[in-house]
Parts: sequence; structure tokens; C-alpha cells
Amino acid sequence: MSVYQTHRLGASCTAVLWKIEESEDELRPLLTLTVPEQMELLTITHPAQRVEWLACRAAVRALVESNGPYAGLYKDEYGKPHLIGLDAHISISHTSGWAAAVMHHSKPVGIDIEPFRQQFVRVVPRVLSDDEIRHADGDLHRLAVYWCAKEALYKLYGKRQLTFREHLHVEPFSDGAGLLTGHVRLPDDVRELKIHYFETGPGMLAVAF
Repeated sequence: MSVYQTHRLGASCTAVLWKIEESEDELRPLLTLTVPEQMELLTITHPAQRVEWLACRAAVRALVESNGPYAGLYKDEYGKPHLIGLDAHISISHTSGWAAAVMHHSKPVGIDIEPFRQQFVRVVPRVLSDDEIRHADGDLHRLAVYWCAKEALYKLYGKRQLTFREHLHVEPFSDGAGLLTGHVRLPDDVRELKIHYFETGPGMLAVAF
């Protein structure tokens, strides 16, 4: 019952990866859920998804408690999670058998974890721009990098009026590079962001800030 891996991405940002080996009954005592969190958990009926939901919050608690007490999470109108009682920024992600969380003390942040999946090939036309498609060249590894990086950008932005293909962009990268440059491009909001990514855990982890 502990963090599998910790990534310190500078003085203000830390990400943790949690390998889920616990049952729901083992995870519940690690957390004191707020009433809204209890209500949200009640809406999740699939046993594995309940465990992943709890593991994400256990990962957040592990991050926060090195800086102070953990009081739980709340979600804004877009579904983006925020820490109760703390100004730091948070993001969470989960997939089968794994959970991840990241905290940044001063900047919005986004995290995503993904296994390598053939699905990446099928979603190329709606996820990647023409330039990104040419660079990926059908390579599953590059497609996974683009997908994971754009998911992290989407979670950082935290709103719903953008699409992966039109509004989120990742500059071409060298295979094996651990740092990417990403962009959010909207008519009223243009940002350049850094994306750290690692091959680890279920396949890949990306953190944008």
C-alpha cells in the first residue's frame, strides 16, 4: 500500500504513480471522503473502476501529506479536480491496475497514464493534426506519445470547448526524448507548455505544466 514511483519535476511539481494491488476494502481506510466524494463513489458501480477511483485519491493524499493535511478533492463545473483548502494545482489519471496524481504549487497541471494500445491507430484522424500524422507515420510508439501528451494538456486546461486535433498541438519530437513542447491554441487563449513523459508503469506517463 504505497507509491510505486515518484517523479520530481522541479522544485514545484511532483508526480506519483501508484500500482493498484489493494482491494476496495483495503483502500477505504486510507481515505476520509467528503460527502460529495461519497456520493460520487456511489455512482460508480464497476468494482475495478471504484478501486481505481479510490487509488487516485490515495495517490493524491500521498502527495499532499508531505506539505500538510489532506482534506479531500472537489470538482468544478467542468469536472476538473481541486484540492480542498490548498492553493496547489492537482491532476489525476487511472487505467487498469494503475493510478497517478501530480501536484504543482503554482501552475495548472495535467497528468495522463496510458498502456500501449492498437486503438491509437484508429483514432488518429480525430486526435492528430496533419503535421502530427505525418510525423507519427503510423508508428504505435509515437502515436502513444501524442495521445498521452494531449490528454495531459486537456486535463491541464480543464474545460470542454476544445478538441485534440484543432486546439491541442505537440511539436515534433525525437524518439526517446523525455521532454516535449505542447500548445493550447484557442481564439482567446494561447499557451506554450512543457510536457514530461516517461515509459513506465502501464506503458506511458505524461505530465504537462
